Amino acid sequence: MADTAPPGLADVASFPLMDALGGRRARRFALGASIPDGPLEYTSPHEPVPLTDLERMLVLTAAAGNTGWHYLIMRHAGYAPFLSNYSSAAGGRTFPSAAGFHTSELFFTDDSGIYLFETRDAPALVEQGHAADDLVAWMDAHRSRIRKLSDERLHLPREEPYFEGHNTWCVNVPGSLLAFPIADLAQHTIAGLCFLTQNGYCLIDDVNDQPVPGIEAFRELVDVDEPFPLSFVEQYMLSEATAELSASCYAGVLTLQAMGLGGWMFDGVDRFSVLGASGVAEVPGLGFDVAMDERWAVPNPTGKKGVFEAYCPPYYPDMRAATEAFVERKFGPGGPYHPDTPGPWLESPRVRSAAQVHDEQFIDCVATQAQYILDAFGKFPGTVPTLQILMYLQAHHLELGFYDHYFGPGAYLPSHATHMERWHPGS
Repeated sequence: MADTAPPGLADVASFPLMDALGGRRARRFALGASIPDGPLEYTSPHEPVPLTDLERMLVLTAAAGNTGWHYLIMRHAGYAPFLSNYSSAAGGRTFPSAAGFHTSELFFTDDSGIYLFETRDAPALVEQGHAADDLVAWMDAHRSRIRKLSDERLHLPREEPYFEGHNTWCVNVPGSLLAFPIADLAQHTIAGLCFLTQNGYCLIDDVNDQPVPGIEAFRELVDVDEPFPLSFVEQYMLSEATAELSASCYAGVLTLQAMGLGGWMFDGVDRFSVLGASGVAEVPGLGFDVAMDERWAVPNPTGKKGVFEAYCPPYYPDMRAATEAFVERKFGPGGPYHPDTPGPWLESPRVRSAAQVHDEQFIDCVATQAQYILDAFGKFPGTVPTLQILMYLQAHHLELGFYDHYFGPGAYLPSHATHMERWHPGS
């Protein structure tokens, strides 16, 4: 495939980072688009042009691809002589995640359907640090991670509240690729509770003004006299997960500049409609399971069985089971702290096995707090959504005529000007 790759692929490999940063703009006007009125009225005379398989793979792999083995967090004064043990993924990706939690997966849709791009628990799919040496090989290593969920593009009516008003004309249009990472905040919160417990902290329910029942039994493990407020911790987890989602989309946006594709990252799509909580049968979104409770102001999507399951009921019988599953992700086969998982070190088994394994008392402490939250609020986490979806990444072929008509020089980069000849020679 490398011999038949378009010359634009080689351009990407040598594109200057500073040009991608300085040239980043939200370029919303795609081939086939139309602004019917106003000071920027324009209708593209061209038909939409979908991304090729190669273009799509490059955007996806840039946004959520595996980059080798995660280096883990080498040392923590309070854990010594053990290795820090709060990361939960053995593989590294193109974007960072708080403490290596990596609780998100990337979903996407285009003219051919809806897909899941599973890289969260992928092993090293490329040689450490050599992804850019052979972009074709890097992309080929990821093709098997794509899982088709539907033959139809994600359906969202072109009106509010499904889109913000300024996005009704330009988002999820024919020919476009729309990608959106989703974080499992239930899993992220379990990871956060493990982090707190490992460092001697626990929670207090500041919403209902009461301690977690049974926490006194863990006084030797955590400081029950100076607990952290539940609402503070859950907002912290939400913020960490949101940063992860944003970094994923930003990696994709920088790649759009190098490729000469239009598009941008944004948050103006109704999350409930995307996940399956629109309340309208004709707008099923991803069809995720959705819970309702009179205690909550909004519905709470939790995932889809066999596709993307949050670490909480209904996919686990209780939070003890969910906590045990998370511990297995960390310390079980393929996990970052299993001695048989390969790694970047000269003595990887020795390094991976140096982490302190969560024992029964530790698991009990985390599960006790998690189960209390579920019981007290009816969902987990209690004060923030179970799933976090916020940032979207769209890629499309740019209508240069619109920018030439209304903008001065510099409205787009040379990579945009030459995209069709470099990526679609002979078309």
